[in-house]
Amino acid sequence: MKIGLLGGTFDPIHLGHLRAAENARESLSLERVVFVPAAQPPHRDAPRGSARDRFAMAALATAGRAEFVVSDAELDRAGPSYTVDTLRAWRALRPEDELVLVVGSDAYLEMGSWHEAQALFGMCTVAVVQREGEAPAMGPGPAVPVNGPALPVSSSEIRRRIAARQSVRYLVPEAVADFIEKRGLYR
Repeated sequence: MKIGLLGGTFDPIHLGHLRAAENARESLSLERVVFVPAAQPPHRDAPRGSARDRFAMAALATAGRAEFVVSDAELDRAGPSYTVDTLRAWRALRPEDELVLVVGSDAYLEMGSWHEAQALFGMCTVAVVQREGEAPAMGPGPAVPVNGPALPVSSSEIRRRIAARQSVRYLVPEAVADFIEKRGLYR
C-alpha cells in the first residue's frame, strides 16, 4: 500500500493541514494518509494542547474519511518524537508499504538538522507541500512536490484568535471548533 505519513504538532489541526493531505493523496496517488501527532516535537516549543487533545482533534477532523487515519505511534513513545523512529516502527510492522513522508516546505528546509536525517531520506520518499506563490524549496535531500491548492491557515494564528476570543469557524473543522470550545483550549 502507498501510504503518506503527515506528522506535526497539530496544535490545533486546521483546514490547511487537511487540504495539504488531500493534495498529497491526489497528486501522489496515495491510498491512505496517516496523521501522526508528535507528543514531544524536538524542533519547536512544547505544544499548547496536550498530546491526547491534539490526537482527539486530529481524529475528529479526519472522521468519515477512510483515506485519512490518525496514529498514536508517537504518543506512546517516551522522549522526543523523532520521525526516523516512526518510520522504523512503521517499516517493522508493515515492510511491504511504500512510505511517503509529507512535509511543509519550512520543515523540508530544516530536515538536514533532524535526528538521523540521511537515514530518513533512505527510508521513504519525501514529498514537499509548498505554500501558495512560494518557489520550490532546495532542501537537504531528494523530494517530490505536492501539487494542489494551498490554504493559508496556521495553528499559531488560530491559537491567537482563540486567545483574543475571536471565531475560528471555517479555519478548523466544525467538530474541532466545538472540541476546542468545550475543553476551553488555547485561552
